[in-house]
Amino acid sequence: MEMGGGHRGVLRLRLLPLLLLLLDLGFRNGGRCAAQKLPEQEVEALKGIARKLNKTDWDFSVDPCIGSGTWVNSTGFIVSNVTCDCSFQNHTNCHIISLQLMRLNLSGVLPEEVVNLTYLRYLDLSRNFIQGPIPASWASLQVFNLSLQGNRISGTLPKELASMPMLKSLQLEANQFEGPIPPELGNIISLERFFISANNITGELPSTFSRLTNMTDFRIDGNNISGRIPSFIKNWQRLNRIDMQGTLMSGPIPLEIALLRNLTELRVTDLSGPSMNFPPLQNAQYLTEVVLRNCSIHGKLPAYLGQMQYLKVLDLSFNKFSGQIPAEFGGMVALQFLYLTDNMLTGDLPAWMLKNKASNKVNMDVSYNDFTGNPPTECQQANVNMVSSFSVMNASSLRPCLRKNLPCMGKPQYSSLFINCGGRSVVIDGNAYEDDSSQIGTSTFVLSDDKRWAYSSTGDFVGNENADYIARNTSRLALAHPELYTEARLSPLSLKYYGLCMENGEYLVNLHFAEIMFTDDHTYSSNGKRVFEVLIQGAKVLKDFNIEDVAGGVNRAISMNFTTNITTNTLEIHFYWGGKGTTAIPYRGVYGPLISAISVTQVHRNHHGISTGVFITIIAASCLVIVLLLVAFYIKVFQKKNRKGTGRRLFYRGRNTNASELQARAQYFFSLKEIESATKHFDPESKIGEGGFGPVYKGTLADGTAVAVKKLSSKSSQGNREFLNEIGIISSLRHPNLVRLYGCCIDGEELLLVYEFLENNSLGRALFGKIL
Repeated sequence: MEMGGGHRGVLRLRLLPLLLLLLDLGFRNGGRCAAQKLPEQEVEALKGIARKLNKTDWDFSVDPCIGSGTWVNSTGFIVSNVTCDCSFQNHTNCHIISLQLMRLNLSGVLPEEVVNLTYLRYLDLSRNFIQGPIPASWASLQVFNLSLQGNRISGTLPKELASMPMLKSLQLEANQFEGPIPPELGNIISLERFFISANNITGELPSTFSRLTNMTDFRIDGNNISGRIPSFIKNWQRLNRIDMQGTLMSGPIPLEIALLRNLTELRVTDLSGPSMNFPPLQNAQYLTEVVLRNCSIHGKLPAYLGQMQYLKVLDLSFNKFSGQIPAEFGGMVALQFLYLTDNMLTGDLPAWMLKNKASNKVNMDVSYNDFTGNPPTECQQANVNMVSSFSVMNASSLRPCLRKNLPCMGKPQYSSLFINCGGRSVVIDGNAYEDDSSQIGTSTFVLSDDKRWAYSSTGDFVGNENADYIARNTSRLALAHPELYTEARLSPLSLKYYGLCMENGEYLVNLHFAEIMFTDDHTYSSNGKRVFEVLIQGAKVLKDFNIEDVAGGVNRAISMNFTTNITTNTLEIHFYWGGKGTTAIPYRGVYGPLISAISVTQVHRNHHGISTGVFITIIAASCLVIVLLLVAFYIKVFQKKNRKGTGRRLFYRGRNTNASELQARAQYFFSLKEIESATKHFDPESKIGEGGFGPVYKGTLADGTAVAVKKLSSKSSQGNREFLNEIGIISSLRHPNLVRLYGCCIDGEELLLVYEFLENNSLGRALFGKIL
């Protein structure tokens, strides 16, 4: 609007439409005759709603439809609005059509009084601290939009919601709902938006959802929903967005997805099941974001993706793609984020990728692939991360960080590592935690100044591209050594820390955590849930890890300790987000791994170049001699006593059977009575297998410890010598990836071994869990 002199006539003309608009709103809302008031039934409903939600600032001395005061208040993201329509009965009657109470930290329960607002069309109570279930009486609501996201609403999804014939948008994200999706919800034919991400929903998608032909936005991230992605999605031809990250669903993605021509955003991650081909998306020409991460997709990258002129985000990381990167990818004019990390891509690294400039703000990550030609001179060039992306191990022209496993090119010289992740350098208990305050992290490889460690960060925060990769706590932390926890490094997808040129040997890895982005009060900021995974040297050590749950609250420090072996002079600690937890509390883009500090110290060193295997063998052999002598002596004594008829006695006298001692001792003597009690007198129902030694029984000790008992069979070709060998070898070796020997029982002719019990499964899963 021009305010200079000589323009008053123009100003009057420009104000005229605005005055007419205000007059019209006056007739519809507050500026109406004194006889025009909100019906008493709706006023009483508002009073009941205020009581149930502990909302105390509404001024009932004035008409709620006045359109001002406490009835209309929007400040930033905080919204407290009661909207009326006063056009009923020739502008003589008013009714509430919209109730928005957002980010007000309201507590209490969902009020049944809402049903008395019979003209209500929009109800938004998102981001508060409301608890309890959805009242079944809400089935009579005639709302178009029901938004309850970011609360603590619990119970099952009520099937009564299916009685809302006008419902278009159902937003229940980030609550505590559980149980399956009621098939009755498939009867809401008008439904367009269905958000249930970050709950505890189980079961499969109901087949009745095939009727939801008006669906445009479907989000189920972070639930335990199982089964295959249904082919009935072909009926959702108006669909714009699918979010299926971090579920228990299995592939492949159905070929019927080719019929969804209106797709603009597709996010499907962490599918189980066999390998699959890339889904047919060539008809979805309006795609802006494609995230198909960790879905076991194999084959070559589709060249047609490079012709999608609106594609901004392409994340195909942690799959099994092979072949070269198509030349067509260089023509993606809208591209901002390209993630191809952890595949099997080969050939030359594209020249157009190496020409990328930081000023272009195009972030690309091709780390962990098998390229063979056109190597760069650096591992990070502009916004392109290329760490560990080349398969050639001995090419002198390759930088160490471009090679697999980041090999040490000099003499290994480090036996410890301390990093203050996301923070400045600090000395704690005499250990200097190094500075790690770099702000970048989208597609980044950062090598420390002393070249002692590095990190590789991949991913952007959905819904908040400008989010920081460092979390900062603004309140005072009542912790020991708060300097380690005031800042923390974040990642929206994958974060790897490396210890470089480390001496080979056994190490203790301490990972320090504290949740500093959520609160522990009765505000919506306390409703967040962070869930991620941690792998060390490729083995998963933490699955579905929630810092707040393990630490017992927010702003509390927790240190998780693990032992690992370094055999190639490089340590790798991997933090990975698998699509679980909340993503929009307290605001969009708050999710993924958070790490406060890392400390690594050597436990055992491989002296004078002796390999780990040889070193362990020497120790084991020394222990074996001692163990064999002791056990042989015990067997001889017992057999002698049995021959004399003096009774059978064991060397367990004076011992107890608590779990802590079992864990502390490799050799432990059990009585036959204990074993018989644990296995129900070797009940055939308890038998779980049989080998050359004899049958194996599952048992439960008096303290509840599950064990596997191997019993020497009279028909066995094995005898005392094999019995001694097994005790000696297994008890001498201590390793987290070996089944532990708890002890034995020697009673006359009875020879039994008592092992740690592991559920029947593959050796790979027992050792490593589900590998990415």
